[in-house]
Amino acid sequence: MSPISVDTLVNDFVKNLVEGSAALFVGAGLSRNEGFVDWKGLLAEIAKELGLQIDLETDLIAVAQYHLNKYNRSRLNQLILDEFTKGIHFGDNHQLIADLPIRTIWTTNYDTLLEEGFAKATKRCDIKRTEENLATTLPGRAVTLYKMHGDVAAPDKAVLTKEDYETFEHDRGLFSTMLKGDLVHKTFLFVGYSFSDPNIDYILSRIRSLLGKNQRRHFCIMRRPDPPKGIKGKKKAEWEYEQKRLELRIADLKRYSIFPVLIKEYSEITDIFRRLVNACHLRDVFISGSVADYAPLGETRITALTETLGTELIDKGLNIVSGFGVGIGDRVIVGAMNKLGANDEERLILRPFPQNQSKSYWTDYRKKIISKAGFSIFLCGNKKDGSGNVVQANGVLEEFEITKSLGKYPIPIGATGHAAEVIWKEVNGSLKKFFPKSDVTKEMKILGTFNSSDAQLIAAVMSIITKYGLT
Repeated sequence: MSPISVDTLVNDFVKNLVEGSAALFVGAGLSRNEGFVDWKGLLAEIAKELGLQIDLETDLIAVAQYHLNKYNRSRLNQLILDEFTKGIHFGDNHQLIADLPIRTIWTTNYDTLLEEGFAKATKRCDIKRTEENLATTLPGRAVTLYKMHGDVAAPDKAVLTKEDYETFEHDRGLFSTMLKGDLVHKTFLFVGYSFSDPNIDYILSRIRSLLGKNQRRHFCIMRRPDPPKGIKGKKKAEWEYEQKRLELRIADLKRYSIFPVLIKEYSEITDIFRRLVNACHLRDVFISGSVADYAPLGETRITALTETLGTELIDKGLNIVSGFGVGIGDRVIVGAMNKLGANDEERLILRPFPQNQSKSYWTDYRKKIISKAGFSIFLCGNKKDGSGNVVQANGVLEEFEITKSLGKYPIPIGATGHAAEVIWKEVNGSLKKFFPKSDVTKEMKILGTFNSSDAQLIAAVMSIITKYGLT
């Protein structure tokens, strides 16, 4: 079985995300990138106490069991507490996972990074640490997190030793049952996982025996070994050995209908998650703008343009995310409501800005809003300063910077002037950077021309969204 491309992974997995039939399986590799230890790091001191060298050991659960046989469980429990409660930098991957419309996540990790990511995204996470948790449901949950090997909160119950694995079906058999069901009905993406866990191997083999060749297609992300640069002898032989082992592992995954995507660097995982997030939100449009001065188009045209834009977006099956920008957001909402008839919280997402907050608070707030959209449309973008002078709206400009940083598609209607015109000049000057896949030169020219009609401006906006979002 040959590896698949990132494009294939994104296209297939996004369909399942949108349909609610996707699941993630998160392994230790993802937490290692944020500073936590992997199994070798966790058990290095344990091996040393036994007179073993961790780098020479391949059966790590056996190492944990040897220590338990010689001493007791308290040392292992303390290791888990020490390693998974220390201050660790919270990175992008877990936050991007929280931004996905994912409803089911499985993990063998003991840390709490996933929970923290969902808390930061203000999503309720129903955490299943024990079999008893499986019988209850958290009201209003957005995602269910199955921690099938336990949690740092109860290290004495964590699955770590060979004995823990041998008694897994007795102590945690319901987790196996539920995972089997999800593997049958959902499409999984395995990330940060080496497929060396004997418990997972057992479950996968049971699925294969039940379904034969009629297994659901799953995906995994695996890192390709770095080739040596001008190195001969032992290191070259080690690399060739790793290559051969990877090829055999990929061939073996075919038995479980797991298709691998190979990457060179772990940083590529972040890029893949960002692409998944953006692709999931291509029907969601953020409206950015404010107006105190209606020049150059005038109040009548700006009002009509924004209302018609709101109506057209809803009419084409798109969803609107708005922050109530003065003179812009409210008119877009009016247009959307004209089409909807009544507010539909899934079609019209309103996020008014809290007042009297710090700049950093507003920046984080803007990031949360824009992360839930695939496109950002910019109109006007001006306000009055303390002296009553009309100035460019720095909030609109910041929303453009956030749009860029998150990899969203910016659509500035430069003909409305002010900040929107400034943004239009930057985007129009680097179209290949902002819109690499399809040519939008004609549309962008219309958006920057002051004598373009309202109908032409809206048609240009919809044409760009059609090329990059609507299917």
